Amino acid sequence: MSGRAFRVQRTGRGSTIGMLLAGIVVVVLLFVPLWADSAAKRLVIEVCCYLALAQMWNLLAGFAGLVSVGQQAFVGLGAYALFALTMLLPLPPLVALPLAGLLAAAIALPTAGIVFRLRGAYFAIGTWVMAEVFRLLLALATPLGGGTGMSLPAAVIRSIAEGRSARETTIYYIGLAVGLGSVALVFFWLRSRQGLALTAIRDSETAAGSVGVDGGRTKLAVYVVTAGVTGIVGALIFLEKIRISPDAAFSVGDWSAEVIFIVVIGGIGRIEGPIVGTLIFLALRHWLADFGAWYMILLGATAVVVMLCAPQGLWGLFADATGIQFFPVQRRVRLLTQE
Repeated sequence: MSGRAFRVQRTGRGSTIGMLLAGIVVVVLLFVPLWADSAAKRLVIEVCCYLALAQMWNLLAGFAGLVSVGQQAFVGLGAYALFALTMLLPLPPLVALPLAGLLAAAIALPTAGIVFRLRGAYFAIGTWVMAEVFRLLLALATPLGGGTGMSLPAAVIRSIAEGRSARETTIYYIGLAVGLGSVALVFFWLRSRQGLALTAIRDSETAAGSVGVDGGRTKLAVYVVTAGVTGIVGALIFLEKIRISPDAAFSVGDWSAEVIFIVVIGGIGRIEGPIVGTLIFLALRHWLADFGAWYMILLGATAVVVMLCAPQGLWGLFADATGIQFFPVQRRVRLLTQE
């Protein structure tokens, strides 16, 4: 006779190091407004916004298998919801921000009823078509500026906080909360029972269904939640920009192509991938800014090289070589005793 005990293990030395590094980074970022100028704070906000967009797309495509090229729909819807709520109701911008996310998530429900009828490449094309439909509809919305767009009134901007420095600091901490919150949301979701269902669906949707996993409901939950968070990010982006237009809010290049690039080069299906990809993308954009039309060509060439040499992304390549995971979500069964 033999007795065996098993334990499900998800942490290790790499995750401990990752938590320590994450804690240090968070502490440093919390004190940035005390010494940084406006440009530095805007850079951190931009990093956080791209990180949140990338984490949501990674959750959608890397874990739920829903490859969308239409996430700009929810960026634009969230941004226009912010403008409508602050100018037509009117509501304070800090109240309108979460409401913009809720409205984007609510619109995602009927949208899902259409695009979920499609599969594979047709799903990707369908999401892009829906984004274009929303762009055209907002271009016809005269109260929101129509095709030329509009700017937030000075009174709305001043209602955020008294003084320019206070407004910048307030928006900075909102952006920081959105960026860090997106990482925490994905991490804890994937470590939950719903995350286990997502993993099973990604490995084999048929096999997952045979053990009782409702693939359709799980994917719908991911689609709606990612739409809501993406809507909040869109509202924050255009709150900082102050001006909005349909072409800018629903730009496939800015809010889908660049986000996909971030996830692909960082590592799809890994929480660390969008973090690494965001930093690399912004560094490349800074270094290649003077190349004009060659900028997008060089970005595309970089993505092709990474996909050929490291299909799992740069972080995936590093993690496979070292076994280090800063945000472990996989479950491993460990044998404790054996007699």
